[in-house]
Amino acid sequence: MNGDLTFAIIKPNAVRTGKSGPILAMINEAGFEITGLKMIMLTTQQAENFYDEHRDKPFFEGLIEFMTSGPVIVMILRRENAVEEFRNLLGNTDPEKAEPGTIRKIYAISVRMNAVHGSESDESARREADFFFSDIERF
Repeated sequence: MNGDLTFAIIKPNAVRTGKSGPILAMINEAGFEITGLKMIMLTTQQAENFYDEHRDKPFFEGLIEFMTSGPVIVMILRRENAVEEFRNLLGNTDPEKAEPGTIRKIYAISVRMNAVHGSESDESARREADFFFSDIERF
């Protein structure tokens, strides 16, 4: 991905409470171009496959239940140094520790219901984007 693309998910709690629009606005205002976007309802199998690296962790079942509890918005974002810049915009996974003005500080409820997922590396961004988008769906 050469550092200019990242992957993100607006999670069920943020979609359910009508925060998708404000979150998308923050993403645009931060200089990201949305090059792929769709709303989907994750199946249990999709969620388990996507979060497979966490399968042996104690929070796995709760995570799967949460991520399949309502629609999510998956997207590919473009910007120079995309992964790092998006992680800065997101803030800490724990909204109590997130910097003021970050997405998670403003919209997260808890560590699990932290409003938005963002890729942790260029490699995970490629894998995660490929999980949800074909080349045809990318702009």
